[in-house]
Amino acid sequence: MLTTTFPALQPTTINAINTLGEWLSHNEFAAPPAVCDGQLIILAGNAVIPTIDAACELAANSELPLLITGGIGHSTTFLYAEIAKHPRYNTIPTTGRAEAAIIKDIATEFWKVPAEKVLTEVKSTNCGENARFTYELLQTLEITPARAIIIQDPTMQRRTVATFERVWQSDLHKPQWRSWPGFVPHLVSDETHTAFSLHEKGLWPVERYISLALGEIPRIRDDAQGYGPNGRDFISHVDIPTAVMNAWEILANDAALAQLMHERGL
Repeated sequence: MLTTTFPALQPTTINAINTLGEWLSHNEFAAPPAVCDGQLIILAGNAVIPTIDAACELAANSELPLLITGGIGHSTTFLYAEIAKHPRYNTIPTTGRAEAAIIKDIATEFWKVPAEKVLTEVKSTNCGENARFTYELLQTLEITPARAIIIQDPTMQRRTVATFERVWQSDLHKPQWRSWPGFVPHLVSDETHTAFSLHEKGLWPVERYISLALGEIPRIRDDAQGYGPNGRDFISHVDIPTAVMNAWEILANDAALAQLMHERGL
């Protein structure tokens, strides 16, 4: 039996969630990146511990510099909560601290990434500022990587890459962006429960994951209400495959799923 409190979902619903989630994760690597894949690792602050661990492990093994971007935003309390209940990281102080500062502690204390290899940006409060303030920091430090690996919460990975592309759009020395979320989430369901196939600590509750994934398409979709050039112009244009839009529409019109989410206050 799957160990979660989220009820079983129909196969059609599970398939739609996994189609959407895989696309949002925007994983460009069949295996973890190698040293030759980047000159800089950029980790955007988030509360998904397996993603944070993947970035730290990559920095430790590759010896590439790690730039962590993230201040105190609307989701920072989720990181505080994950740190507090983590079996190893719960000794790290959190209250009132920026995401980047907390994650730097994880990198240096637990993954033994040399402190001099870690840069932090601690003022940003959202994805747009992650990119903009990272750009400003790199400009100030005169760092111009030819290739950079972006790592973020998998539900936000595709939008984050598009945001960095938009910020660097006019820069003649913009990096080649490589996208790696650390892992790609996948849901499975039995007769009674739904859970992630990856049995790791620090993942989202299933209902939060579904809610986040559903909320991404209206942002990424390049129309008057979206974040693309035809809307608020926060991100570069993103083509959404038909199969992904179909999956999103299945979920958006799934009455049973909507009822489950409503019961959980989402």
